[in-house]
Amino acid sequence: MRKTIVATAVALMGVAASVSANAAESDNPSGFYVGAGWGQFNLDVDGLDEAGSAIESIVETDSNAWKIFTGYRLNPYLAFEAAYIDFGSANDRFEASGSDGNYEIDVSGFAPYVIGTIPLGPVELFGKVGYYFYDIDVQVDLDAPGPDVDSSHSDSNFLYGGGLGVTLFEHLNVRAEYEIIDLDRAPNSDAMWLSASWRF
Repeated sequence: MRKTIVATAVALMGVAASVSANAAESDNPSGFYVGAGWGQFNLDVDGLDEAGSAIESIVETDSNAWKIFTGYRLNPYLAFEAAYIDFGSANDRFEASGSDGNYEIDVSGFAPYVIGTIPLGPVELFGKVGYYFYDIDVQVDLDAPGPDVDSSHSDSNFLYGGGLGVTLFEHLNVRAEYEIIDLDRAPNSDAMWLSASWRF
């Protein structure tokens, strides 16, 4: 998935380069848009409280992610966006001094964003910052006999990122982006996205 997103970003630059730099401004420099995205979420867990404090190693893992979003562009440079983001089910093994086991972490929630854009002809460079309100479900299955753990809680943390996009047919905006999610106990987690939106 990561290679696919990088390749798409390169392709977007190629498409943009093939468009005349003197192309007329879009007919929709402001207004509403709706879209969806598909990507890869990379979970980098520091620890699992649910499995106790004797964990010796947790392998970084990834999962497929998706989102739907809507927003409003005040002008070509500033937009406000709201997204529902499902980071999927990241799962792997862990080693502990007591009992090894498997874990699965599901993360999903809502994020409002502020997005700043620099139009460069047909290409747009953008940066975004938001706040993620999410539910997290953790399942821990121990190899040794004993009770497994299934816990859920809600939290909120910053997320931010950026990328590039290109608008085709004056309305279809396609973008590739990289995003960092500052999750509790997994502050180095990130995601790469391919998304498309329709600007009205």
